[in-house]
Parts: sequence; C-alpha cells; structure tokens
Amino acid sequence: MTLASEYFQSYSVIGLLALVGVLFVAVAFGAGRLLRPIVPTPEKLLTYECGVDPVGEGWAHTQVRYYVYAFLYVIFAVDSIFLFPWATVFAAPGYGATTLVEMFIFLGFLAVGLLYAWKKGVLAWA
Repeated sequence: MTLASEYFQSYSVIGLLALVGVLFVAVAFGAGRLLRPIVPTPEKLLTYECGVDPVGEGWAHTQVRYYVYAFLYVIFAVDSIFLFPWATVFAAPGYGATTLVEMFIFLGFLAVGLLYAWKKGVLAWA
C-alpha cells in the first residue's frame, strides 16, 4: 500500500464511525417521534419551571457575571485537561521543543481569557 492510500484509509474509518454515530442519533430521534403519544392538554402546553406554575413575563433578567464565571471555569478546566497529555508528549524523545512552544501558545490563549476576566473585575471579591 502506498502512503497516500493508508492515509485516506484511516480517515475513511473515522468518517464511517461518524456516519454510524449520526445514523444512530437520527434513528433514536425518529423512533421517539413515532412511538410517543401525542395528547396535547393545556397543562402540557404550559411552561414548566421546576414544578412551580410560571408567574410574570417570560423574560427574566440574568446577570452577566454568571456567564463570566462559566467562562473562567472553562478556561481552567481546559487547562487542566490539556496539561496531562502535554506532559506525556513532552517526555517523549524528539518532541521537547515543539511541545514546549505549543504549551506556551496555549497558555497565552488562557492568559488572554484571564486578562479579560481581570479587566471586567470578575476576580475582585465583593
């Protein structure tokens, strides 16, 4: 086998796996739609809020700082998930300088996110 055919064969396996995954989800949703009973009642059409009848308008104000907290969590969660594989590749022979540069680029992206949160005042305890 040539190098190109081996390359595309590995991607064909990934493509086939993706197709099987999409088909599985489509069949599951289709079966759910065909098998579920459709009996609309006024209670079923009412907005559900944790078992409590909805009161007031449908729009509610949400403070933006919760989204910023979620953003900070994502920054540090991704950082911690990425550090272990990086450390294992860094230890492999021949990958030291490349993985070190990649890690500094990655940490630069995280620093930009952290700087954004600091500028917004999220890190200040109130």
